[in-house]
Amino acid sequence: MLLHVVPPADWSAAPDAPYAPPSLAAEGFVHCSPDESAALAIAEAHYRDVTGPLLVLVIDEDRLGGEVRWEGSGETLFPHVYGPVERDAVTAVLEVRRDADGRARELVPRA
Repeated sequence: MLLHVVPPADWSAAPDAPYAPPSLAAEGFVHCSPDESAALAIAEAHYRDVTGPLLVLVIDEDRLGGEVRWEGSGETLFPHVYGPVERDAVTAVLEVRRDADGRARELVPRA
């Protein structure tokens, strides 16, 4: 399973179409994380200033139409999806739980 951090408004923007975040047009791929700790680190580093809930899509790699490449520098590799994410490839939507200081601490089922 791949994990993708996303603000709720981005995920719900076009519910009848495959999910295509801005990074797909700008960089040619959808950024993903390989596990919970990496997803939390991404939420902390890139979405700390986003107010309100923050979601994490759980994506079944086998259901994707686009190619998944594990890329990065050094020892850290991240999965990149080269194409939109089909909505039926998303098997769960989790929420980032933050502490009182706004730090991303854990992933929980979306209420």
